[in-house]
Amino acid sequence: MISPDWPALPFAEWESTCDTLHMWTQIVGKTRLALTPLENHWWNVVLYVTPRGLNTSPIPFRRETFEVDFDFVAHKLSIRTSEGNEHTMGLFPRSVADFYSEYMGCLRSLGIEVGINPNPVEFDDDTPFDEDWHHASYDTKHVESFRRILIDCDRVFKEFRSRFIGKSSPVHFFWGSFDLAVTRFNGKLAALPDDVDPLTREAYSHEVISCGFWPGDRRFKQATFYSYTKPAPAGLEQAMVRPGPAYWDTQLGEFMLKYDDARGTPSPDQAILDFCQSTYEAGANLAQWDRAALERKL
Repeated sequence: MISPDWPALPFAEWESTCDTLHMWTQIVGKTRLALTPLENHWWNVVLYVTPRGLNTSPIPFRRETFEVDFDFVAHKLSIRTSEGNEHTMGLFPRSVADFYSEYMGCLRSLGIEVGINPNPVEFDDDTPFDEDWHHASYDTKHVESFRRILIDCDRVFKEFRSRFIGKSSPVHFFWGSFDLAVTRFNGKLAALPDDVDPLTREAYSHEVISCGFWPGDRRFKQATFYSYTKPAPAGLEQAMVRPGPAYWDTQLGEFMLKYDDARGTPSPDQAILDFCQSTYEAGANLAQWDRAALERKL
């Protein structure tokens, strides 16, 4: 029986909306990237789940701050400043170029002057934001389902995060890869190739085990939970993990638990927790993490 608390999110039905929303979040996320000092593993650029959607948290600008808020209930985007000023724009079927133009105009009207790189990242279409007239979909039904899933995942991931007393990321949303993730660290530097790109060098400077929720893309056309260990220890792909439908995906090199398989279990919350915990244990044991020092005694 499918849990009504976890709504359906068929990729084929919301692919166009997903692409458009992905680009909108990149525009907002790149505003954070341009104005915030670098934090370890790019934590300064992420978005956070709110009861109504996604939010930047305060962004510094000169002696003030502002925040940008995606409201997927009222379907609007708000920019609010520490001086009490606010500008709101609607979220509806509109092109990325149109969104980009109005958004940058809203920032300027609030006295916020910022330039961002208009080229998408981690996306299979490199059309600059100001020239992208073809991504222009916004299906409110699927956006609202996406919001509900993010809220549920945020709750479950925070419960999983609470079991770890070592260094851990917040539960946060990466607008580049368009996924919600939480990452654990064992404190050791990771061995990276000399020619690794700067983004990867910062993101994976230390050994990590990460799990998250991803709505899918054209390589993997369905929503899924994932888990990976970097660097991946030998034998990881052969580890037994839970729940039953979870598996090692050879194409992506990660453990996967398809979203529909999770929501089809008697307790999706428990299935997701089991997936996060068992894949963490598999990676941590094979990579010889000091689990006694890193985990909370239950």
